[in-house]
Amino acid sequence: MKKGFILFLTVGLIFLLAFSAGAVTPQRVAYIINGGLGDQSFYDSGQRGIDRIEEEYGIKTTTIECNFDTAKYQQSLQSAVQWNADVIFIISYGFEDLLKQYADRYPNKIFVNIDTVVQNDKNTITSIDFIEEEGAFMAGVTAGIVTKDTSLEGVNEEKIIGAVGGDEDPVVNSFIFGYEQGAHYIDEEIEVKTVYAGTWTDPVKGKQAANQLYSQGADIVFQIASLTGSGVLEAAAENGKYAIGVDSNQNGIQPGHVVTSDLKNVGDAIYSVFETIVNDEFEQGEVLEYGLKEGGVGLAIDKYTEDILSAEQIERIKSINEKVSAGEIVIERYQ
Repeated sequence: MKKGFILFLTVGLIFLLAFSAGAVTPQRVAYIINGGLGDQSFYDSGQRGIDRIEEEYGIKTTTIECNFDTAKYQQSLQSAVQWNADVIFIISYGFEDLLKQYADRYPNKIFVNIDTVVQNDKNTITSIDFIEEEGAFMAGVTAGIVTKDTSLEGVNEEKIIGAVGGDEDPVVNSFIFGYEQGAHYIDEEIEVKTVYAGTWTDPVKGKQAANQLYSQGADIVFQIASLTGSGVLEAAAENGKYAIGVDSNQNGIQPGHVVTSDLKNVGDAIYSVFETIVNDEFEQGEVLEYGLKEGGVGLAIDKYTEDILSAEQIERIKSINEKVSAGEIVIERYQ
């Protein structure tokens, strides 16, 4: 009787220990962005991941927009902590040092930095690093195919393509670096012209930058400028030219003129990382890389693309995409 009772207690204790060591679903998730929602691009993509977490797991979420106001950067971190967020997904451009300080100060909270690599002293920040060069390479491949096809309405004899960046920073330069490689994979003689708008929130300046490139002979312009980039898409339609969207699928914004979009699946990455937390597979301090193979980046090929490009051209793009994913074509990273 005594032995049986001891055995019962032992089994019960093991069960309790196993249960307590298992995965625990966080109850509050915060999404901090240095910019603002409504860009139909990068930040909105991330929000879709947050919305999916809330819907599928039934937990509380909050989104804190800084709208590029530096005075709000520390406030946003403090607000997330005071709200008792268990997990904080953060796009920390411009306040990386503040993120490091808060991660060191609150090691019991999970900080996941998005789109850049940030490492703190206690090595508790996990970073989602997108391989922009791979997606941009495919955008360059598409642009190269367009500028060489003079049968397309609006394409001239010159082999010139363009890009509009919101500002000159390492991430935008990574896009442009990959874009150039993709264009030159199609034809070494293709000229790539770039204009930096100097803002992420002004469609008028994006339109002006695109008009400048179109006037210089560009047949197609890749927008890498968040909300500013909506002006690029508008300029493409007004000039009877072509554009490539970024981060989210923007093909339908100006039908007949947006050939494809270079997707950065921020929302999918956020949801994927949250799943590892729930499944007790998450490791703090890791740098998680998302490229073509992982589905972190890629092209939006849909009916709008099919209305512009031929089936043969689309098949060529998909074939090159498969070779990049398989490692048969190696894309150089921006340093």
